[in-house]
Amino acid sequence: MEWSWKDRPRVVIVGAGFGGLSAAKTLIGAPVDVTVIDKRNYHLFQPLLYQVATADLSPADVAWPIRGIFSRHRNISVILGTVGGIDLKKREVVTDQVRVPYDFLIVANGSHHSYFGNEQWEPHAPGLKRIIDATELRKRVLYAFERAEITHDASEQRRLMNFVIVGGGPTGVEMAGAIAELSRWALAKDFRRINSKDARIILVEAGDRLLRAFPPHLSDYAKKALEKLGVEVMLNARVEDIDECGVRLSDQEIKAATVIWGAGVVVRDAARWLSVETDRSGRIAVNPDLSLPGHPEIFVVGDAAKVLWKDGMDVPGIAPAAKQGGKYVAKLIARLAQGKERGAPFRYRHYGNLATIGRHSAVVDFGRIKLTGWLAWWLWGVAHIYFLIGVRQPLIVATQWFWSYLTFSKGARLITGLAPLFEHQSKKAADTKPDLEKAGF
Repeated sequence: MEWSWKDRPRVVIVGAGFGGLSAAKTLIGAPVDVTVIDKRNYHLFQPLLYQVATADLSPADVAWPIRGIFSRHRNISVILGTVGGIDLKKREVVTDQVRVPYDFLIVANGSHHSYFGNEQWEPHAPGLKRIIDATELRKRVLYAFERAEITHDASEQRRLMNFVIVGGGPTGVEMAGAIAELSRWALAKDFRRINSKDARIILVEAGDRLLRAFPPHLSDYAKKALEKLGVEVMLNARVEDIDECGVRLSDQEIKAATVIWGAGVVVRDAARWLSVETDRSGRIAVNPDLSLPGHPEIFVVGDAAKVLWKDGMDVPGIAPAAKQGGKYVAKLIARLAQGKERGAPFRYRHYGNLATIGRHSAVVDFGRIKLTGWLAWWLWGVAHIYFLIGVRQPLIVATQWFWSYLTFSKGARLITGLAPLFEHQSKKAADTKPDLEKAGF
């Protein structure tokens, strides 16, 4: 179909994550009018979110206002709103504020933590997908040490200094290593009654090894590197329950005030909006050009898309895949807007997997090239800085990292918001108000 300049096609992008943002940036200056809809006013660089949760970086270091990113580009508009549905017949996206018409629609709404049907665990074991998750976890971790400093009940003190991370993927490995470094170095001189080095960090994984996406020998390296940091790694350990007391496994119970979830993700809402079936993770099977079957004007990218890759595997739900999908769809739409053919199907290029374990320790899998240790750690840092948006922000993050590296400090050790409610206490602790004199002050 030919489009005139006065009748430019309207492109609506739901979600300003890696996929949605990549699509919008690719369409800058194209003969289309783009509207980006997100329920938050910022784009979040999720791979560094764990560093906010462990006080290395502040939220402003890993998030940027969406409007600021596109302020100079007249064909890109931004709407802050929550999508409630999609009217397929009228071709409108229905938000809590307005209905937004589209000629082309890109669904890139990302994923959320999955508790595998045990949603009651979420209040006791928050995941790490949003800034609010990161600041909440930072608050819980730091406040646990503060409470341990003043309590005079020995069993409660031990519980407060137990930290359990569920899930041995990159998020779990990176969180475990970062909390271990926080307790052993950054907080080592901050307290008077407790020794922060006595904190017990436990990483629980249901499978037989960590980092399943990596080759076995890199998984083994990650396990040994974590154990060198003092992390207890429990493999073949399936979680049966999580409550205010801690975590119950099949063979033991771990009393802990702080539990962090990193064991799975699920895509919400997209299937309901589009009235389609999904797989167990909520992903939607799409055509080779990432379009929705039966709706060539609708595309699904990022975590929400189920795309066949190779050897029976699907394209992984990682940031590079989302960015490639968003860029591909944007170029396809730009061609269609100019009356051209749809072109070749989407082809995902996998450049490798990276995960950091701690100071001077990471694993990198670039296919034929596999690295560990100090060099892998620097490559991991360079790769993440390279993918940060803008010019000023990478310099800020690099400077912050370098300063933390030299001083072993954690510059963002701020407890914000209301104190977390550590519900479970021993009877003695529950019936007795903290006595500062008995506590040693």
